[in-house]
Amino acid sequence: MAYRALLFDLDGTLLDTIRDIADSVNSALAYFGFPPHELDAYRYFVGDGVEMLAIRALPEDRRDHMTVSKMVACIDESYSMRWANNTRPFRGIPELLDALTDIGIRMAILSNKGQSFAEVTVSTLLPDWHFDLVVGAHPSVPKKPDPTAALQIASQMSLIPTEFLYLGDSAVDMKTAVAANMYPVGALWGYRTADELLTGGARVLVEKPTHVVPLLND
Repeated sequence: MAYRALLFDLDGTLLDTIRDIADSVNSALAYFGFPPHELDAYRYFVGDGVEMLAIRALPEDRRDHMTVSKMVACIDESYSMRWANNTRPFRGIPELLDALTDIGIRMAILSNKGQSFAEVTVSTLLPDWHFDLVVGAHPSVPKKPDPTAALQIASQMSLIPTEFLYLGDSAVDMKTAVAANMYPVGALWGYRTADELLTGGARVLVEKPTHVVPLLND
């Protein structure tokens, strides 16, 4: 088998989190008296961590450091109460994870979501599968698309980067995979477009989760 491991993005790849994120941010915006956004807008707000999410959601003239900091804290508080309301694995993800487990492919997760939220969502909503590592955003490590965390994951799993498929739904993920020398696979069921994935460096696009499995032998 050509590949021995699969590194997943989380939001938009394994879990459909967009409704709970949108509701949490819109609640925070309302608290500060700012207008909300439609759900589709959040497909392009997410992916670069909560601080960038706050910046994108705020009015352009209210993106000063203090307001962003207050927004981030309010989003985190709001999300802590809402993250499980609507979030579920995407259709086909359980079947993919079962197939990977059956053929002995090791799995890990790398997200720009905060570490605590990444851990609780995975442990609660994907409890039936083993992930060697679940790595979220941490102040000591640069966020994706910087490859540092992806390379650390490979090292901790005692694998080399070229033994990984990297599955994600955004250009951020594809750029991370390219920079880490992993094979970039774009998930079309996520939040971004095929054009963005290809521009970001995707080598192949998959329409359904189970379409990933044949790639492991390529």
